[in-house]
Amino acid sequence: MKFARWSCCALLLLSGCSSISDWVNGKNNVEVPARLEEFTAQARFEVRWKADLGDGGTAWFKPALSDNAVFGVSSSGRLTRLARSSGKVVWQVETGSNISAGVGRGDGFLVLGSDKGEVLAYDDDGKLRWKAKVSSEVLATPQVEGNVVLVRSGDGRIVALSATDGKQLWFYERATPALVVRSHAGMVVQRGTVFAGFAGGKLAAISIKDGAVLWEANVSQPRGNTELERISDITSDPVVDDEQVCAISFQGRLGCFDVSQGSTLWTRDMTGEKGLMLLRKYLYLTDVKGVVLALDKTSGATLWRNDQLKLRQGSKPYTYGDHTLVGDFEGYLHAMSREDGHFQARIQLDDAPITLPPQEMDQGLLVQTQRGEVYSLSLH
Repeated sequence: MKFARWSCCALLLLSGCSSISDWVNGKNNVEVPARLEEFTAQARFEVRWKADLGDGGTAWFKPALSDNAVFGVSSSGRLTRLARSSGKVVWQVETGSNISAGVGRGDGFLVLGSDKGEVLAYDDDGKLRWKAKVSSEVLATPQVEGNVVLVRSGDGRIVALSATDGKQLWFYERATPALVVRSHAGMVVQRGTVFAGFAGGKLAAISIKDGAVLWEANVSQPRGNTELERISDITSDPVVDDEQVCAISFQGRLGCFDVSQGSTLWTRDMTGEKGLMLLRKYLYLTDVKGVVLALDKTSGATLWRNDQLKLRQGSKPYTYGDHTLVGDFEGYLHAMSREDGHFQARIQLDDAPITLPPQEMDQGLLVQTQRGEVYSLSLH
């Protein structure tokens, strides 16, 4: 299978200094990120504790949680267990690998991926359970579903490994265009099905049992006269609920599909690489220009938009209570109203980017910056 990467394209996606569309359209003007405006706070962030997991480099890491622990990793390979209540270090292990993806979590064990295609499983006490090898670097957090570990490698292949010993159970791959974007696109598992987006704007539903394709759909079609113009890769995870699955492509479209059959429910022209958040009637996203939007999930109609974070490399939104949360490239975490998008609270954690959205923990939030600082926050 022919597979080519465009390193410059990858750099632009990861750094957010410009966009692929600017290259395609021949634009040389560099727009300036929006300055943050003052607002009347209606809520407040407070730091409960802070810990250092080690620099993340260019990887997109997020911590994994157990009942009493937080697990995190650095790009240099240091795996750390923190006490969930205080952030104090319980143990640290040097994996000996350059880690590029993690931390995935199963029942009593953790899974990491390396830039050499290694997949490493550790027990919760820090002991190596097994090590496996996939076809190329691992850029997305491995997913664990029952006794199956799902790993997506940089060449787009999805591999299912046994959680017991790391042996391969099945793999899925598809032909890729000559030019693809290096991305952190992963997958979502629900009701025994793996949902994943691919190069060329394809969305697939795959059986976790045997890797059989249940359906495929076109989120977008490549357009343009050159290979560069025709890039329409899905570079983020899809989102799924009981009724539909939605995905967005870069230089393409946003679309939602019937979760069982893959039939198209609606599509609209929109581009983004950070991903989507689906909650009840709302579909939230940060587009490629940094505009945060809330859409009607049944039609795709815009319900509200906030363009005050334009070009600030906003993360995928995350909804928490009445708030929609977005991180940016200067380490700010912004809380907006879930209903109309106006700002309610803001905190700067450090000056490193927040590339992934927070996750909920103990009536609060847990968020990691690119520098490897992890924060336990309250929002009230």
